[in-house]
Amino acid sequence: MKKNVAIIGYGGQGAWHAEQIKKSDVVSLAGIFDFSPERIELAKDRGIMVYSSLDELLLDKNVEIVVIATPNDSHKELSIRALNAGKNVICEKPVMLSVADLDDVIAVANKTGMHFTAHQNRRYDVDFLGIKQIITEGKLGDVVSVESRVHGSRGIPSDWRGKKEYGGGMLYDWGVHLIDQITRLLPNEKIKKVFCTAQHTTNFEVDDGFKLTLIYKSNITAFVEVGTLNFISMPRFYLQCKRGTAKINDWKQCAQVAYCKYWNEKEVMPVQTAAGITKTMAPRDEITLDEYTLDIPKSDVHDFYRNFVATIDGKAEQEVKYEQSRLVLKIIEKAFESIEKCQAVDFE
Repeated sequence: MKKNVAIIGYGGQGAWHAEQIKKSDVVSLAGIFDFSPERIELAKDRGIMVYSSLDELLLDKNVEIVVIATPNDSHKELSIRALNAGKNVICEKPVMLSVADLDDVIAVANKTGMHFTAHQNRRYDVDFLGIKQIITEGKLGDVVSVESRVHGSRGIPSDWRGKKEYGGGMLYDWGVHLIDQITRLLPNEKIKKVFCTAQHTTNFEVDDGFKLTLIYKSNITAFVEVGTLNFISMPRFYLQCKRGTAKINDWKQCAQVAYCKYWNEKEVMPVQTAAGITKTMAPRDEITLDEYTLDIPKSDVHDFYRNFVATIDGKAEQEVKYEQSRLVLKIIEKAFESIEKCQAVDFE
Protein backbone atom coordinates (compact mmCIF):
# COMPACT_ATOMS: atom_id res chain seq x y z
CA MET A 1 0.00 0.00 0.00
CA LYS A 2 1.26 3.47 -0.87
CA LYS A 3 2.27 5.84 1.91
CA ASN A 4 0.53 9.20 2.13
CA VAL A 5 2.69 12.31 1.75
CA ALA A 6 1.88 15.90 2.66
CA ILE A 7 3.96 18.82 1.42
CA ILE A 8 4.76 21.96 3.38
CA GLY A 9 5.56 24.68 0.87
CA TYR A 10 4.11 24.79 -2.63
CA GLY A 11 6.74 26.84 -4.43
CA GLY A 12 8.81 25.57 -7.33
CA GLN A 13 10.28 22.55 -5.56
CA GLY A 14 7.13 21.74 -3.60
CA ALA A 15 5.12 21.73 -6.83
CA TRP A 16 7.78 19.49 -8.40
CA HIS A 17 7.39 17.01 -5.53
CA ALA A 18 3.62 17.06 -5.93
CA GLU A 19 3.86 16.14 -9.61
CA GLN A 20 6.40 13.38 -8.96
CA ILE A 21 4.31 11.92 -6.11
CA LYS A 22 1.30 11.73 -8.42
CA LYS A 23 3.34 9.44 -10.69
CA SER A 24 4.88 7.35 -7.89
CA ASP A 25 4.36 3.67 -7.29
CA VAL A 26 5.10 3.88 -3.54
CA VAL A 27 3.62 7.17 -2.30
CA SER A 28 0.45 9.19 -2.85
CA LEU A 29 -0.28 12.88 -2.34
CA ALA A 30 -2.48 13.65 0.66
CA GLY A 31 -2.31 17.43 0.26
CA ILE A 32 -0.23 20.55 0.72
CA PHE A 33 0.00 23.57 2.98
CA ASP A 34 1.55 26.90 2.16
CA PHE A 35 1.55 30.27 3.95
CA SER A 36 0.97 32.06 0.63
CA PRO A 37 -2.70 32.53 -0.42
CA GLU A 38 -1.62 32.68 -4.07
CA ARG A 39 0.08 29.30 -3.89
CA ILE A 40 -2.86 27.81 -2.04
CA GLU A 41 -5.15 28.92 -4.85
CA LEU A 42 -2.74 27.53 -7.42
CA ALA A 43 -2.78 24.14 -5.72
CA LYS A 44 -6.57 24.16 -5.58
CA ASP A 45 -6.74 25.04 -9.27
CA ARG A 46 -4.61 21.97 -9.94
CA GLY A 47 -6.98 19.75 -8.00
CA ILE A 48 -4.75 19.30 -4.95
CA MET A 49 -6.22 19.11 -1.45
CA VAL A 50 -5.09 22.04 0.71
CA TYR A 51 -4.85 21.94 4.50
CA SER A 52 -6.30 24.96 6.27
CA SER A 53 -3.33 25.18 8.62
CA LEU A 54 0.01 23.60 9.41
CA ASP A 55 -1.49 22.07 12.54
CA GLU A 56 -4.21 20.38 10.48
CA LEU A 57 -1.58 18.82 8.26
CA LEU A 58 0.52 17.58 11.19
CA LEU A 59 -2.57 16.18 12.98
CA ASP A 60 -3.66 14.16 9.94
CA LYS A 61 -3.10 10.56 11.07
CA ASN A 62 -3.24 9.33 7.49
CA VAL A 63 -0.06 11.22 6.62
CA GLU A 64 3.10 9.17 7.16
CA ILE A 65 5.64 11.34 5.34
CA VAL A 66 6.04 15.12 5.29
CA VAL A 67 8.06 16.91 2.63
CA ILE A 68 9.47 20.28 3.69
CA ALA A 69 9.97 22.57 0.69
CA THR A 70 10.11 26.00 2.30
CA PRO A 71 12.83 28.71 2.46
CA ASN A 72 16.06 27.42 3.99
CA ASP A 73 15.83 29.25 7.31
CA SER A 74 12.59 27.44 8.25
CA HIS A 75 13.84 23.88 7.73
CA LYS A 76 14.92 23.26 11.30
CA GLU A 77 11.73 24.41 13.04
CA LEU A 78 9.41 22.63 10.60
CA SER A 79 11.44 19.42 10.65
CA ILE A 80 11.33 19.26 14.45
CA ARG A 81 7.59 19.97 14.51
CA ALA A 82 6.89 17.26 11.95
CA LEU A 83 9.08 14.68 13.69
CA ASN A 84 7.43 15.40 17.05
CA ALA A 85 4.07 14.97 15.34
CA GLY A 86 5.06 11.41 14.43
CA LYS A 87 5.86 12.05 10.78
CA ASN A 88 8.80 10.80 8.75
CA VAL A 89 10.44 13.81 7.12
CA ILE A 90 12.03 14.54 3.76
CA CYS A 91 13.63 17.97 3.91
CA GLU A 92 14.68 19.89 0.85
CA LYS A 93 18.29 20.97 0.56
CA PRO A 94 20.14 22.51 2.20
CA VAL A 95 18.84 20.19 4.85
CA MET A 96 19.88 22.77 7.48
CA LEU A 97 22.03 25.89 7.60
CA SER A 98 24.62 24.45 9.98
CA VAL A 99 25.94 21.18 11.35
CA ALA A 100 24.69 22.17 14.81
CA ASP A 101 21.13 22.61 13.51
CA LEU A 102 21.27 19.25 11.76
CA ASP A 103 22.51 17.56 14.93
CA ASP A 104 19.53 19.02 16.83
CA VAL A 105 17.12 17.61 14.26
CA ILE A 106 18.83 14.21 14.19
CA ALA A 107 18.50 14.06 17.98
CA VAL A 108 14.73 14.59 17.67
CA ALA A 109 14.49 11.95 14.94
CA ASN A 110 16.33 9.45 17.13
CA LYS A 111 14.17 10.32 20.15
CA THR A 112 10.90 9.96 18.26
CA GLY A 113 11.98 6.94 16.23
CA MET A 114 10.99 8.67 13.00
CA HIS A 115 13.05 8.76 9.81
CA PHE A 116 14.59 11.97 8.53
CA THR A 117 16.49 12.59 5.30
CA ALA A 118 17.68 15.26 2.90
CA HIS A 119 16.33 15.32 -0.63
CA GLN A 120 19.57 15.09 -2.59
CA ASN A 121 17.88 14.54 -5.94
CA ARG A 122 20.96 15.48 -7.98
CA ARG A 123 22.38 12.05 -7.18
CA TYR A 124 20.12 10.91 -10.02
CA ASP A 125 21.52 13.30 -12.65
CA VAL A 126 22.89 11.26 -15.55
CA ASP A 127 26.02 13.43 -15.90
CA PHE A 128 26.95 12.68 -12.29
CA LEU A 129 26.15 8.99 -12.74
CA GLY A 130 28.36 8.90 -15.85
CA ILE A 131 31.41 10.32 -14.06
CA LYS A 132 30.73 8.07 -11.07
CA GLN A 133 30.63 5.03 -13.34
CA ILE A 134 34.01 5.91 -14.87
CA ILE A 135 35.63 6.34 -11.44
CA THR A 136 34.06 3.15 -10.06
CA GLU A 137 35.13 1.04 -13.05
CA GLY A 138 38.72 2.18 -12.49
CA LYS A 139 39.89 1.75 -16.08
CA LEU A 140 41.43 5.22 -16.09
CA GLY A 141 43.40 4.52 -12.94
CA ASP A 142 43.66 6.53 -9.76
CA VAL A 143 41.88 9.89 -9.66
CA VAL A 144 44.16 12.93 -9.78
CA SER A 145 41.51 15.63 -9.85
CA VAL A 146 37.82 16.12 -10.57
CA GLU A 147 36.13 19.37 -11.55
CA SER A 148 32.39 20.03 -11.31
CA ARG A 149 30.75 23.19 -12.64
CA VAL A 150 27.31 24.63 -13.14
CA HIS A 151 27.13 27.87 -15.10
CA GLY A 152 24.18 30.14 -15.80
CA SER A 153 23.76 33.75 -16.85
CA ARG A 154 20.65 35.03 -15.05
CA GLY A 155 21.96 35.83 -11.59
CA ILE A 156 20.15 34.68 -8.45
CA PRO A 157 16.35 34.43 -8.74
CA SER A 158 14.69 37.57 -7.37
CA ASP A 159 13.11 35.88 -4.37
CA TRP A 160 14.25 34.68 -0.95
CA ARG A 161 17.28 32.94 -2.51
CA GLY A 162 18.97 36.31 -2.74
CA LYS A 163 18.41 37.18 0.93
CA LYS A 164 20.87 36.29 3.69
CA GLU A 165 18.18 36.05 6.38
CA TYR A 166 16.53 33.18 4.50
CA GLY A 167 19.76 31.27 3.88
CA GLY A 168 20.19 32.42 0.30
CA GLY A 169 23.22 32.29 -1.94
CA MET A 170 24.75 29.77 -4.31
CA LEU A 171 26.72 27.79 -1.72
CA TYR A 172 23.44 26.86 -0.06
CA ASP A 173 21.62 26.51 -3.38
CA TRP A 174 23.59 24.70 -6.09
CA GLY A 175 26.65 24.26 -3.88
CA VAL A 176 24.86 21.73 -1.69
CA HIS A 177 24.16 19.57 -4.75
CA LEU A 178 27.63 19.70 -6.24
CA ILE A 179 29.41 19.18 -2.93
CA ASP A 180 27.19 16.19 -2.19
CA GLN A 181 28.07 14.75 -5.60
CA ILE A 182 31.81 15.25 -5.07
CA THR A 183 31.71 13.52 -1.70
CA ARG A 184 29.89 10.59 -3.34
CA LEU A 185 32.51 10.41 -6.09
CA LEU A 186 35.31 10.25 -3.51
CA PRO A 187 33.59 8.58 -0.52
CA ASN A 188 36.74 7.11 1.02
CA GLU A 189 38.96 10.16 0.73
CA LYS A 190 39.64 12.43 3.71
CA ILE A 191 39.67 16.20 3.22
CA LYS A 192 42.76 18.05 4.42
CA LYS A 193 42.11 21.67 3.41
CA VAL A 194 39.33 23.83 1.99
CA PHE A 195 39.79 26.98 -0.07
CA CYS A 196 36.89 29.04 -1.39
CA THR A 197 36.30 32.40 -3.02
CA ALA A 198 32.87 33.98 -3.48
CA GLN A 199 31.51 36.24 -6.19
CA HIS A 200 29.15 39.17 -5.63
CA THR A 201 28.56 40.36 -9.17
CA THR A 202 24.78 40.69 -9.20
CA ASN A 203 24.10 40.35 -5.47
CA PHE A 204 26.12 41.89 -2.62
CA GLU A 205 24.12 40.33 0.22
CA VAL A 206 24.86 36.67 -0.58
CA ASP A 207 27.24 34.89 -2.94
CA ASP A 208 25.96 34.68 -6.51
CA GLY A 209 28.83 32.35 -7.41
CA PHE A 210 31.79 30.62 -5.83
CA LYS A 211 34.91 28.61 -6.56
CA LEU A 212 35.68 25.87 -4.04
CA THR A 213 38.77 23.67 -3.89
CA LEU A 214 38.96 20.59 -1.69
CA ILE A 215 42.45 19.22 -1.08
CA TYR A 216 42.46 15.63 0.13
CA LYS A 217 45.05 13.90 2.31
CA SER A 218 45.82 11.65 -0.66
CA ASN A 219 46.64 14.82 -2.70
CA ILE A 220 43.57 14.43 -4.90
CA THR A 221 41.97 17.79 -5.58
CA ALA A 222 38.29 18.47 -6.22
CA PHE A 223 37.11 21.74 -7.69
CA VAL A 224 33.50 22.90 -7.48
CA GLU A 225 32.29 26.04 -9.22
CA VAL A 226 28.89 27.70 -9.52
CA GLY A 227 28.46 30.82 -11.62
CA THR A 228 25.37 32.86 -12.42
CA LEU A 229 26.98 35.36 -14.79
CA ASN A 230 28.57 32.99 -17.30
CA PHE A 231 27.38 33.43 -20.87
CA ILE A 232 29.69 30.67 -22.11
CA SER A 233 29.69 27.55 -19.93
CA MET A 234 32.69 25.40 -19.18
CA PRO A 235 32.33 21.59 -19.06
CA ARG A 236 29.92 20.20 -16.48
CA PHE A 237 32.51 17.60 -15.37
CA TYR A 238 36.22 17.19 -16.07
CA LEU A 239 37.98 14.14 -14.64
CA GLN A 240 41.75 13.63 -14.65
CA CYS A 241 43.13 10.18 -13.80
CA LYS A 242 46.58 8.64 -14.10
CA ARG A 243 45.62 6.64 -17.19
CA GLY A 244 43.16 8.94 -18.87
CA THR A 245 40.73 11.82 -18.92
CA ALA A 246 36.94 12.16 -19.13
CA LYS A 247 34.76 15.15 -19.88
CA ILE A 248 31.02 15.82 -19.91
CA ASN A 249 30.04 19.11 -21.50
CA ASP A 250 26.39 19.34 -20.56
CA TRP A 251 23.60 17.77 -18.48
CA LYS A 252 22.58 14.99 -20.85
CA GLN A 253 25.59 14.53 -23.08
CA CYS A 254 27.67 11.38 -23.21
CA ALA A 255 30.99 11.37 -21.43
CA GLN A 256 34.00 11.76 -23.72
CA VAL A 257 36.75 9.44 -22.53
CA ALA A 258 40.43 9.22 -23.50
CA TYR A 259 42.35 6.17 -22.26
CA CYS A 260 46.13 6.09 -22.47
CA LYS A 261 47.11 2.59 -23.63
CA TYR A 262 50.87 3.27 -23.80
CA TRP A 263 52.74 6.13 -22.16
CA ASN A 264 55.64 6.51 -24.57
CA GLU A 265 55.57 7.31 -28.27
CA LYS A 266 58.56 6.46 -30.44
CA GLU A 267 58.61 9.87 -32.02
CA VAL A 268 56.61 12.90 -30.94
CA MET A 269 55.76 15.24 -33.80
CA PRO A 270 56.18 18.87 -32.72
CA VAL A 271 53.20 21.21 -33.03
CA GLN A 272 53.68 24.60 -34.64
CA THR A 273 52.21 27.42 -32.55
CA ALA A 274 52.13 31.15 -33.26
CA ALA A 275 55.42 31.73 -31.47
CA GLY A 276 57.28 28.46 -31.99
CA ILE A 277 57.05 24.68 -31.75
CA THR A 278 56.19 22.43 -28.80
CA LYS A 279 56.50 18.73 -28.15
CA THR A 280 55.13 18.97 -24.61
CA MET A 281 51.66 19.95 -25.78
CA ALA A 282 51.62 17.85 -28.94
CA PRO A 283 48.53 15.64 -29.28
CA ARG A 284 48.85 11.89 -28.92
CA ASP A 285 48.38 9.47 -31.79
CA GLU A 286 45.84 6.64 -32.07
CA ILE A 287 48.51 4.06 -31.21
CA THR A 288 48.84 5.25 -27.62
CA LEU A 289 45.39 6.73 -27.07
CA ASP A 290 41.96 5.14 -27.18
CA GLU A 291 39.09 7.66 -27.38
CA TYR A 292 35.42 6.73 -26.98
CA THR A 293 32.09 7.93 -25.60
CA LEU A 294 30.22 6.42 -22.66
CA ASP A 295 26.53 5.62 -23.00
CA ILE A 296 24.28 7.83 -20.90
CA PRO A 297 23.40 5.89 -17.71
CA LYS A 298 19.80 5.09 -16.89
CA SER A 299 18.26 7.02 -14.02
CA ASP A 300 14.93 7.17 -12.21
CA VAL A 301 14.28 9.95 -9.68
CA HIS A 302 11.47 7.87 -8.18
CA ASP A 303 14.15 5.63 -6.65
CA PHE A 304 14.56 8.27 -3.94
CA TYR A 305 11.02 7.74 -2.66
CA ARG A 306 11.28 3.99 -3.14
CA ASN A 307 14.36 3.92 -0.93
CA PHE A 308 12.80 6.12 1.77
CA VAL A 309 9.63 4.03 1.90
CA ALA A 310 11.70 0.83 2.08
CA THR A 311 13.74 2.41 4.89
CA ILE A 312 10.58 3.23 6.84
CA ASP A 313 9.40 -0.37 6.36
CA GLY A 314 12.75 -1.70 7.59
CA LYS A 315 13.60 -3.25 4.23
CA ALA A 316 16.49 -1.03 3.16
CA GLU A 317 19.24 1.23 4.41
CA GLN A 318 18.59 4.96 4.01
CA GLU A 319 20.42 6.23 0.93
CA VAL A 320 21.10 9.81 2.06
CA LYS A 321 22.67 9.19 5.44
CA TYR A 322 23.06 11.59 8.35
CA GLU A 323 26.86 11.56 8.19
CA GLN A 324 26.74 12.42 4.48
CA SER A 325 24.54 15.44 5.12
CA ARG A 326 26.78 16.49 8.02
CA LEU A 327 29.84 16.29 5.77
CA VAL A 328 28.26 18.56 3.13
CA LEU A 329 27.29 21.16 5.73
CA LYS A 330 30.73 21.05 7.32
CA ILE A 331 32.36 21.69 3.95
CA ILE A 332 30.06 24.67 3.43
CA GLU A 333 30.90 26.02 6.88
CA LYS A 334 34.61 25.69 6.09
CA ALA A 335 34.02 27.37 2.72
CA PHE A 336 32.49 30.39 4.44
CA GLU A 337 35.42 30.46 6.88
CA SER A 338 37.88 30.36 3.97
CA ILE A 339 36.03 33.21 2.22
CA GLU A 340 36.16 35.33 5.37
CA LYS A 341 39.88 34.67 5.99
CA CYS A 342 40.88 34.81 2.29
CA GLN A 343 42.95 31.68 2.73
CA ALA A 344 42.81 27.90 2.80
CA VAL A 345 41.60 26.46 6.11
CA ASP A 346 42.17 23.10 7.76
CA PHE A 347 39.19 20.80 7.51
CA GLU A 348 39.70 18.97 10.81
